[in-house]
Amino acid sequence: MRALPLLLVAAIVTPLIGQTPSPPDWTAAQDETMRHFQALIKFDTTDPPGGEKPAADYLKSVLDKEGIPTEVFALEPHRPNIVARLKGSGQKRPLLIMAHTDTVNVDPKKWTFPPFSATRDGGFVYGRGTVDDKDNVVAALMTMVMLKRQNVPLERDVIFLAEAGEEGATRIGIQFMAEKHFNAIDAEYCFAEGGSVTRIGGETKYASVQTLEKIPRAIRLTARGPAGHGSVPLESNAVTHLSGAVSKVAAWVPPIRLNETTGSYFKRLATISSPEEAERYRAALSPDTSVSGVKQVINDPSVEVAWASNNVRPHGTSRLGTDAFKVLEENVTEHYKVVTLPTMSTGATDMAYLRAKGIQCYGVGPATDIEDGPKGFGAHSDQERILESELHRFVRFHYDLAADLARKP
Repeated sequence: MRALPLLLVAAIVTPLIGQTPSPPDWTAAQDETMRHFQALIKFDTTDPPGGEKPAADYLKSVLDKEGIPTEVFALEPHRPNIVARLKGSGQKRPLLIMAHTDTVNVDPKKWTFPPFSATRDGGFVYGRGTVDDKDNVVAALMTMVMLKRQNVPLERDVIFLAEAGEEGATRIGIQFMAEKHFNAIDAEYCFAEGGSVTRIGGETKYASVQTLEKIPRAIRLTARGPAGHGSVPLESNAVTHLSGAVSKVAAWVPPIRLNETTGSYFKRLATISSPEEAERYRAALSPDTSVSGVKQVINDPSVEVAWASNNVRPHGTSRLGTDAFKVLEENVTEHYKVVTLPTMSTGATDMAYLRAKGIQCYGVGPATDIEDGPKGFGAHSDQERILESELHRFVRFHYDLAADLARKP
């Protein structure tokens, strides 16, 4: 008789072993997402002068309440970085999800809605940071919260870095973390800002995933010659030679060199473009590389050409054949029903410092309307805003990225 209850318990428990947890109830989670998002927007974390501590404290309080371990790293007390970690089995190296809590400055007089009011109007949320980068902050926060609540079995740690200083003081943010506390954020893959989904006429058309950044290199031109007088112009006048060199460089069309990202970008873009545009994109895949270098273009022995010292971000790239990029493509198809375009960003993100450390980083972002920019509604604009529906879709997308890449099969 004693064996019967044990058999019944075994019969009830055994089918649950190995089952995948049910997905979060995202409809029920929308109010919570919006509450956190508006709270974060209302913190004035403009940089300069910088003051991310209120936002960091808020994130830590939410994570602490959920039982998610956190650490605080601060080079300056009022500008902390928060690191939270969900432990996995360690079978695979960690996944890092990263977002910055600071924003660019504002001119309140130019805003229809106060920049830190997080006003909801017409299906949009208005405020500084709505698309740069507190959308990624709240998406990462909700991802951590939902992974913890759903008790998702993980084969890799999931780390959330809410960093300071991205907009104007990387020394207290990503540089500080990469140089002094890299063990706290070391990972195989990273998802952060830098990508987007483009809507045209209210319909999604393609998703851009940033896999590397354009890194500028400064060139110094130096012309030498004897001093002269305007009344007696000299052929050896240094200014004349220098101005001629600058003019030649300005007219120069450098050869196009494609990497894995830019080559894939033009190939994929051609498949969703008009015949005329597609022809132009395919032409970029076979560039004329007969143009010479800067020295040959200038062709003046009296002008020296050299690399100039310049404070540039470190160089690094992310491959397209990784598990992370595969998961990205699958989820773009699932959530947005569009093609994924790997992109080389012309702007700067803090992923550059992580790529230099060997982390494969990919930039993602919510869907925005291509018409918004010309109307003055884009990132860093005086009417920054995000569609509520696209914020919620991005949060679901972000969660699935992390869950699919970190969950035990």
